[in-house]
Amino acid sequence: QVQVVESGGGLVQAGDSLRLSCEASGRTFSPYSMGWFRQAPGKEREFVGHIRWSGNTAYAESVKGRFTISRHKTKSIVHLQMNSLKPEDTAVYYCAADQAGSMARYWGQGTQVTVSS
Repeated sequence: QVQVVESGGGLVQAGDSLRLSCEASGRTFSPYSMGWFRQAPGKEREFVGHIRWSGNTAYAESVKGRFTISRHKTKSIVHLQMNSLKPEDTAVYYCAADQAGSMARYWGQGTQVTVSS
């Protein structure tokens, strides 16, 4: 059983920063990549960014230059540093953990980020 747990959401003002964290745990879990998606009310879930355990990162155009994903050196933990937040960043943020050597993707329960103008 793989568990994915996010933390760090909250209510901030436009221009503020926020850091989300995500940990994947499970005896058999070995990460290929971990990343973030978000879903705003009435919209589909969208890709935010991810980091492969090789170190490569990728980001959605809407967050490039403002958001940064990093990972722990030895544990299946990633962080999403969000700077210069905008009201349109308001969404539930979900962490996704991809299992190495398989097509399995595990999701967290989501954490709410609300940016007020």
